[in-house]
Amino acid sequence: MDVNEYLGLFLDESQEHIQSVNTQLLKLEQTGSQDAIQEIFRSAHTLKGMSATMGYESVANLTHEMESALDLVRAGKKESNQLLLDTMFSAMEQIEEMIANIETGGRGANVDVAETVAAFQSFIGSTPKATPAVEANVFTADLYTDSVITQAKETGFEAFQLHVKLSDAVVLKAARAYMVFDRLQELGEVVRTCPETEAIEQEQFELSFDVLFVSQESADVIEHAVSQVSEVESVHVTPYATTSSAPEVAVSVETVAVAEPKPKVEADEPKEQAVAQAKTIRVNLERIDRLMNLFEEFIIDRGRLERLADEVGQPELNETVEKIKRGTNELQSLVLTLRMMPIEQVFNRFPRMVRSVAKDIHKKVQLDITGAETELDRTVIDEIGDPLVHLIRNAIDHGIELPEVRVAAGKPEQGSLALRAYHGGNRVFIEIEDDGAGIHVEKVRSKALERGVITPEEATAMTDNEVAMLIFAPGFSTADVVTDLSGRGVGLDVVKNKIESLGGVVTLETVVGQGTKFQVSLPLTLSIISAMLVQAGDETYAIPLSSILETTLLDEADILTAHRERVFDFRGQLVPLVYLKEMFAIETETKTQFPVVVVRKGNKLVGVVVNDLIGQQEIVMKPLGTYLEGIPAISGATILGDGRVALIVDSNDLF
Repeated sequence: MDVNEYLGLFLDESQEHIQSVNTQLLKLEQTGSQDAIQEIFRSAHTLKGMSATMGYESVANLTHEMESALDLVRAGKKESNQLLLDTMFSAMEQIEEMIANIETGGRGANVDVAETVAAFQSFIGSTPKATPAVEANVFTADLYTDSVITQAKETGFEAFQLHVKLSDAVVLKAARAYMVFDRLQELGEVVRTCPETEAIEQEQFELSFDVLFVSQESADVIEHAVSQVSEVESVHVTPYATTSSAPEVAVSVETVAVAEPKPKVEADEPKEQAVAQAKTIRVNLERIDRLMNLFEEFIIDRGRLERLADEVGQPELNETVEKIKRGTNELQSLVLTLRMMPIEQVFNRFPRMVRSVAKDIHKKVQLDITGAETELDRTVIDEIGDPLVHLIRNAIDHGIELPEVRVAAGKPEQGSLALRAYHGGNRVFIEIEDDGAGIHVEKVRSKALERGVITPEEATAMTDNEVAMLIFAPGFSTADVVTDLSGRGVGLDVVKNKIESLGGVVTLETVVGQGTKFQVSLPLTLSIISAMLVQAGDETYAIPLSSILETTLLDEADILTAHRERVFDFRGQLVPLVYLKEMFAIETETKTQFPVVVVRKGNKLVGVVVNDLIGQQEIVMKPLGTYLEGIPAISGATILGDGRVALIVDSNDLF
């Protein structure tokens, strides 16, 4: 088998199972849920099987030890304890390193797992291994079984009970059991199994199972045949005797339902789910990029076609263009979803990380995640993980205090860390907020002056939040003690640069003694969006429809002044006005009545004053590139149907 052909699938599915185990481990630690144990066992078993099939023995061996320990807990022979949980968390970190090594062309043997394996074996070895006694009849006597056996004996068959014990080193128990059944099929017919066949398929047994079997061969022949199967440690074959005089039932050996394991789609999953999974395919990201590029060009050409149809004024042409527009609108929503992924792909790794970091530095932290379903472009999702990791680690290390310090300050000993994501206009906002000590602004100001980052005049003029933002300066830190995690500030310049390279912005708010909130704002790049086209002078601008509350007409007499700002009364609320012509220094004619586009960001509103409203249109967002980046209130550009370029207004910057 050419494993390279399946490498991508293996890597994707491995990540899914790793995440599942991490989630369930946290659930197990917090609630002791038996369902969590089953889920962890299932994922560990699948990981083991996949790795063994692909030839990655290091991963297979480690997951085998984990599975063996979990099997004892599932069977009620051992109780889960903190030592086992810590070992499993360590094992999952090591498995992640192995998978990362495989992704870069290795074999996953780059991690020293001896200590982890020893911990698992210590847990397993402390359990007495009693050899199960082979009873005369393991199977409960019933009318059906006795009838089948009686009919089989009348046709020259004998009934046997087999006790099969697999080796302790077996990797794929279900596969070995299947080979045993396959060998038995050559010699007779399987009547029943203990545990049931489905449980054996799903490896819900330890190392042994029993088979009720009818054959014309002798016990010695049967025992010899089964013992030849690899990793079968022992086979005991004993006669099976019926226990009741059953009435004759028309059941022949040929009609016995043979309990032979069948290839499984996915262990422990309902058939409906298996069918749904079969309809899911993985598509190379480069192909989606090509599709997006082609569709973007098509949308631009559609805009030109609409303009030409309006100029020609032919009803049949207009009708055809309208049909094309309806079809492409539906196609557009489908194409867009191909690149969009929920941000939970990133967020899911954080609960285990928070647990690990907090435990290492003896802190108690509760992580609350909201908005994990918020969708973001796949390219951004792939890149935003590391900056968020750095911000979260610093929030735990430098933001949240030690339990005794928090109690002394009148706070709960467990710190709170919130991770939120939500859409705002044509951007996605991610917030990391802690209820820790906050950033000591005066300490930052003092360090900045000491290092020459700012001048005394600048230090006096800057607001507290502006001073706090200085922690993003290269190499700037206020930490008194450098730890493995570092104090807040070390490396934050890298975080800021990474976010800005994605077209994003990072800001913070802090209150000493109450906590700090970082906000990361990211654009929906490579997107086709609905926008309102507006005009200011001879220039056309696009405002994303998702940020528009409504449009209205405003008279000059309705403009009020509050706190030296121009505002207007919008349904009983004073809303500030922003003039596009002033913002971009555009000369326009003076009007006594003009359109206002009311845009929102959360609970805040702003009225954007324009010259004219052109109408709604689907546009393709294009980044401005490095030469034009950093222009206030502009997030990108689009090409209109007549070939002109229109700038896209970033309504979030208007606030």
